[in-house]
Amino acid sequence: GHVDFSSEVTAALRITDGALVVVDCIEGVCVQTETVLRQALGERIRPVMTINKIDRCFLELMLDPEEAYLSFRRVIENANVIMATYADEALGDTQVYPEKGTVSFSAGLHGWAFTLTVFANLYAKKFGVDTARMMDKLWGDNFFDPATKKWTNRHTGSATCKRGFCQFIYEPINKVITTAMEDKRDDLWKLLDKLEVTKMLKADDKELVGKPLMKRVMQTWLPAHAALLEMMIWHLPSPARAQKYRVDVLYEGPLDDAYASSIRSCDPDGPLMMYVSKMIPAADKGRFFAFGRVFSGRIATGRKVRIMGPNYVAGQKKDLYVKAVQRTVLCMGRRQDAVEDVPCGNTVALVGLDQFISKNATLTDEKCEDAHTIKAMKFSVSPVVRVAVEPKSASDLPKLVEGLKRLAKSDPMVQCTIEETGEHIIAGAGELHLEICLKDLQDDFMGGAEIRVSDPVVAFRETVSAMSDHVVMSKSPNKHNRIYLQARPMEDGLAEAIDEGRLGPRDDPKVRSKILSEEFGWDKELAKKIWCFGPDTLGPNMLTDVTKGVQYLNEIKDSCVAAFQWASKEGVLAEENMRGVVFEFCDVVLHADAIHRGGGQIIPTARRAMYAAQLTAQPRLLEPVYLVEIQCPEQAMGGVYSVLNQKRGMVFEEMQRPGTPIFNLKAYLPVIESFGFTATLRAATAGQAFPQSVFDHWE
Repeated sequence: GHVDFSSEVTAALRITDGALVVVDCIEGVCVQTETVLRQALGERIRPVMTINKIDRCFLELMLDPEEAYLSFRRVIENANVIMATYADEALGDTQVYPEKGTVSFSAGLHGWAFTLTVFANLYAKKFGVDTARMMDKLWGDNFFDPATKKWTNRHTGSATCKRGFCQFIYEPINKVITTAMEDKRDDLWKLLDKLEVTKMLKADDKELVGKPLMKRVMQTWLPAHAALLEMMIWHLPSPARAQKYRVDVLYEGPLDDAYASSIRSCDPDGPLMMYVSKMIPAADKGRFFAFGRVFSGRIATGRKVRIMGPNYVAGQKKDLYVKAVQRTVLCMGRRQDAVEDVPCGNTVALVGLDQFISKNATLTDEKCEDAHTIKAMKFSVSPVVRVAVEPKSASDLPKLVEGLKRLAKSDPMVQCTIEETGEHIIAGAGELHLEICLKDLQDDFMGGAEIRVSDPVVAFRETVSAMSDHVVMSKSPNKHNRIYLQARPMEDGLAEAIDEGRLGPRDDPKVRSKILSEEFGWDKELAKKIWCFGPDTLGPNMLTDVTKGVQYLNEIKDSCVAAFQWASKEGVLAEENMRGVVFEFCDVVLHADAIHRGGGQIIPTARRAMYAAQLTAQPRLLEPVYLVEIQCPEQAMGGVYSVLNQKRGMVFEEMQRPGTPIFNLKAYLPVIESFGFTATLRAATAGQAFPQSVFDHWE
């Protein structure tokens, strides 16, 4: 799918155990394929692969069999490289192999597909050999010479010697397709009689001509549903098998408590554990189904459940509700079928909980007060593009507010906020994502009321590029307390590690200080003195304490942390979030009386000191940058380069696809310049260039 919607992919991955990765046989593995594979392997999901659009090899590119084989092999190798890079020991070998049946070849538009198993069964019967041995011969360096009737593992040089895949799979398909397209009916029926397909065709089908005839013949001979479904059934794991190794990345609590062991054994009689990953709009306006998967126990109509939202902390009442499920339904395509109860390992939609769940939540039994939540999903893209919306007529304002609430529920990633000025802000992953969100907002959630939309605004970040040139000091309003601070930039890669969740406030301090000292060269003692991360206690900035022997320091710690959260959320340059800044407390002089060093004295003082430290440390603005992958033919390259130059883009890789006239360009493009980029690019290259962009880094 489009990279702007990778949050939908994340929501789907959480509740599945296996994935079918679709790769274009001509374009190969793109940025998006890599993002999706990385997400899937991160969630410990086993992939199988299909190489799609192979009809183009026969009809458009007219590839000869050997070229086609090499092109398929290259696509599979590229995908396997990515799988090996992000592999997880718990999953074992995740790479895909045609000869093991984990790769299929499909033409989705024409509705036909095959795996090597289909042909191996056919030839095993004909030659009277074992299917597994035949499978091995149909891929890799195995050549067959009909003249000598012998298999060899290299080309003998004789004119009749050909690779197994080309001779037994590619050529027969090619023959059927060309015969059908050229309308040689008698030859076609003879061929189909040999393949035992003629008797499956209806009388009307035999009247078709040209492309429709070819499609119908191929669908009957190699139906897509049979090949793909068979591959998924044989090679993707059952819930009982998958949950054994997925429990470690799913459950937040101790991995030996009753809930973890019940998830591990996928026990329908254990305590209920369910994760809601998405809210689906229902047919009646304004209501939502809570859609998710049961990991242990069973969920039933009328049962009281304990709903733990994303901000729930064990032992507290925040973001916690106990409510009854009105109905449990199964989603069958577009319609919903009510069922009594659903055991673990299945997906289910619940009615009647939509007021209590914002986007996702963990559900468990009413009595299970010691249950921990299932980990929140990590999105691979972040909402960096924002627009302000307002209704055209003021009387529609309540509709807008209600509409925004529903929009925030229905999309896993969109953020709706209200600025201090009273503007309503919607933040999304990119231009297309925002466009779809606004369309949904207007048509579905506001009943067609008209809205005005501002130009897109991009969120920046603030940082520092050097150590503060001197220690800054600020005094409290009552002149009794002084705070001395300095700021410095984080080491390369540390902010990214915090974003990815490799480092964070919840880690074991010993593990954290080990990573900081070994990978980033921190002093071991300093690594133990991190007070907090920010903004929102998880962000990529730190407050550390380098003081020596200061009195009363712990009493003002809370006030300083509050000041840091405030300062890192609204920096001094543009009131944007900070990124990659470490503030160091050098010294504090405090009044002996507790009453003179309360929060009212310390918070504004510490915040002022942080702003001063930021200003003395060569402050900089960071803008978000997309990685854009552009596919275009050679003659369109000039247009691509000129558009990228206008937009401050920078090309860093250019390579030609072997065997095709298509070039692959990779470039960095600032998000703020990306609006209308696709349209401009299409206009400059007469519609021949296809861009895909994904958020990459801050610069």
